[in-house]
Amino acid sequence: MRPVVCGECGNEVLCEKFSPAHTQVQWTAEAAAVCPRIAAEAADGRPSARVRSCPALSASIEAAVREGRLEVPAGA
Repeated sequence: MRPVVCGECGNEVLCEKFSPAHTQVQWTAEAAAVCPRIAAEAADGRPSARVRSCPALSASIEAAVREGRLEVPAGA
């Protein structure tokens, strides 16, 4: 797993790509405590574990793939 930092809030997660469409994300801290977008959902009563992702973090992961900092396995 490789660290990826969100370009919006600076939160760091660990990521691994298994294919272009399959990404594993491991939060290194409680998502609702470190991500303002997930925190907003949690404040509205939605459990943070039910929030699938943050668009800003997704964009940061995509950028890491484009820049070669996070690799998709060959043949995936």
